[in-house]
Amino acid sequence: MEYIYLLFLCTLWSTVMPQENNVCLMPNLGVHVEAVEQQRYFSPGAVLPLACEPGYTAILGPRTIVCTEHGEWTKTQFMCIAKRCPYPDPLLHGETYYEDTVYMSTINYTCHDGYTLSGPNGAKCQANGTWSASKPECKPVSCGLAPIPKFGLIIYNKHIRGNTTYFGIHGTYKCLPPYALFGKAHAECTANGNWTKTPECRVVTCPPPGNIVNGYMSTNDKKYYYLMEEVRYGCNGNYELEGSFQIVCQKNGEWSEKPACKAPCSVDIKRGRILYNDQRVWIEAFQPNKVLHGHIVSVYCMDKARECGYAVSSQCIDGKLKIPECYEEPSSTDYALYSGSLPSEIEQCYDDSRVLLQ
Repeated sequence: MEYIYLLFLCTLWSTVMPQENNVCLMPNLGVHVEAVEQQRYFSPGAVLPLACEPGYTAILGPRTIVCTEHGEWTKTQFMCIAKRCPYPDPLLHGETYYEDTVYMSTINYTCHDGYTLSGPNGAKCQANGTWSASKPECKPVSCGLAPIPKFGLIIYNKHIRGNTTYFGIHGTYKCLPPYALFGKAHAECTANGNWTKTPECRVVTCPPPGNIVNGYMSTNDKKYYYLMEEVRYGCNGNYELEGSFQIVCQKNGEWSEKPACKAPCSVDIKRGRILYNDQRVWIEAFQPNKVLHGHIVSVYCMDKARECGYAVSSQCIDGKLKIPECYEEPSSTDYALYSGSLPSEIEQCYDDSRVLLQ
């Protein structure tokens, strides 16, 4: 009985263990390289195909090794490198974070303020060289329609359809006359999904503005005036209007600055010639003797050292016209008999650049 048992063991061993002493054992393969056939012993001449683990692709070669008669495997440079997924496209209104795009790499997506992520927030590079999820979208935060103040309206910067607006849309508030806007006119759908603070529309009135001295105004004698209503002014006679001819009822309930009527001036000399509006005129012929406010008039002075005459200007300021100190009024005899010797009639002085002094 023991003999039969030993014979069975010898037979079994002979079927498992090759008889040759130069058999090849399962080789130590490179990183991510695997053998197509999995067994412990290989006879000389056996060909072992090599492959890459999932997610890796083969380079170099050959892709098979052979068991030699010496019990050693032939050499190969067969290597496996990780597959690469496509580089991700930029995420509009968001950011894409990743370090690499090889197998098992990951991507994380985030959106900018005012936008929410629609879709997966990440993906992994798979064994087949594709990402596990498609790129998401960053959609703008939605708001309802902007609140409208009583007696007001809003003008959006874009055409609005339905009752939904989105982050980045803004508008401008306006009030219907005679109401005035109190608060910020600019409105915006914010990142938190709310509109900025709504202003108010209030009635603004101004009291009657009253007349101006030496002037008149166009009015129907109202008890009060609404915002942006206007009143116009004019001046009597030769008075000149200084400032805007109209005033406006402002948001603060006050009128804009009134103009003033400025008086004309008289040229306070009795004898001599003046220069006014580019014309030389004898004073007695200057009728009426009026120079309007802000206008320039010149009288003539004598340069005794050079024996020549020159014009000196003076400006009319609200009824006051200062006669230059250099002016000397001629006597009635000189004016009547020797007018040709007056500073206005003799040769006129020139400065160093030979320009006539006016």
